[in-house]
Amino acid sequence: MAKEKKIKFILKWVFRFFIFFLIITLIPVISYKFIHPPATPLMFLRALDMKADGNSVNLSYKWIPIKEMSPYLFQAAIAAEDDRFLTHNGFDLDAMELAFESNQKNGKRIKGGSTISQQTAKNVFLWPHRDYLRKGLEAWFTVLIEQIWGKERIMEVYMNVVELGDGIFGVEAASQKYFKKSAAKLTRNEAAALIAVLPNPHIYKVLNPSAYTLQYRNAIVTRMAFIPKVKF
Repeated sequence: MAKEKKIKFILKWVFRFFIFFLIITLIPVISYKFIHPPATPLMFLRALDMKADGNSVNLSYKWIPIKEMSPYLFQAAIAAEDDRFLTHNGFDLDAMELAFESNQKNGKRIKGGSTISQQTAKNVFLWPHRDYLRKGLEAWFTVLIEQIWGKERIMEVYMNVVELGDGIFGVEAASQKYFKKSAAKLTRNEAAALIAVLPNPHIYKVLNPSAYTLQYRNAIVTRMAFIPKVKF
């Protein structure tokens, strides 16, 4: 009898934890389907880094609707980051397998297999450092946003919160900073130049790019020719 009570007690608390977990994860996902995130965890971390370095906090983040973005941005992001974005359910197992094989071959992590959906889930809801807990939560949030937001909202949020330079978040802030124009007016090459810095916007530069970054930008432009022009 005592053993049965103990099992019931454990099951009761597991059930309570599960309900609590559902509530605290569903509420922000549902909310952000209709309102844009006021900030992301990475923005807070960048602000803390700036203060720790003795600098004033200078973050640039300007939200714009997806209809006000150049379609070249979607083409470039899909070409560079996730060429199956429009058809997968949030995960690209083939890309993960290729990334794993590439990293094993080179003996270090040089390639990721995360989809745009996974990156959006991480950017909006989670911390940037890699660990098993974060990866598990990233998978969970990816499932939620795929089911609740859909592809258009995922792309809209992704384009608005992605880091594209030191303290520069989103394509509108980046476009104004680097090209002195709105994101709606970006050319094919300019859109590719923004996306080309995504592996590490603190190393790769949009303006005065290194030979490697320039080569990568040109490769993105070439791949864009095989990606249908997406309009949401």
